[in-house]
Amino acid sequence: MTRSRSLRLLDPLRALEVLTALWSTAAVAPISSGAAAAYRTLFITVRRLVAGRRLAIRLDEGELTLTVTEFDSRLDIRGLSVGQLTDVRLAARDIRWNDSVFNHATAVLHNLHIRPAAPPVVVAAPVDLTLEVPAAALDDLFRWAAPRLSGEVADDGIARLRLARRPRMGHLEVDARLDGSTLRLTPNGIVLGRSRWRLPAHTPAYRVQLPELPHGLRLTEVEFAPKVVRLSGTLPEWRMAMPRTRLEEILNQLSAVGVPLNLTRLPRLL
Repeated sequence: MTRSRSLRLLDPLRALEVLTALWSTAAVAPISSGAAAAYRTLFITVRRLVAGRRLAIRLDEGELTLTVTEFDSRLDIRGLSVGQLTDVRLAARDIRWNDSVFNHATAVLHNLHIRPAAPPVVVAAPVDLTLEVPAAALDDLFRWAAPRLSGEVADDGIARLRLARRPRMGHLEVDARLDGSTLRLTPNGIVLGRSRWRLPAHTPAYRVQLPELPHGLRLTEVEFAPKVVRLSGTLPEWRMAMPRTRLEEILNQLSAVGVPLNLTRLPRLL
């Protein structure tokens, strides 16, 4: 299928030409108003093409669909002149990753910048991530890690553990805390029938060993909110090679309505 170029891509493509010339001749990031204007044009174009849209994205690991709710950065002309976009914040809702569904996610790419190279490399360090997982995932976790227990997070945002085979017997109300790769669930209350008792602060915690996460991603916090489990994590560094031809292809795909964004075989340098 042949894609026609929209008129709104003409300026971004001129910006790409400027940046390509600078990348090919600079041993370090160039300092110029032309580079700043080119980076700003590209960023604003991408933001206009994705913000508020429902996107389907093809990745090597599967297909991702989401609605982008935020794509923003405090652009600084002096920083842009050397390819520095400072911090970029992304947010999305109604996320489907293969067979998994998530409520909401955010990513803050700190110190996002572009290194002139062959091809240029996009770098952010660190990257802070949050993901809101439907409360049913807590029960799935216990089916995997502790089959004798079941878990839930109700409308009040309180996490409860029950005996899987005797759910009506009562439940424990628990708080969550991370200890390295171990999730500590500490009971703070017990409910039997209509009676509730508060447990002492030194009540032993139930420990769940979490699986190792890819690419050095480190889980930093687990919180409970109404009907969701909110996970926060940090990736020390994220890098991706971005040849001009691939960037131009991405812009063309985003400008076409109903065309999935294909990011398969895009070289990553994690």
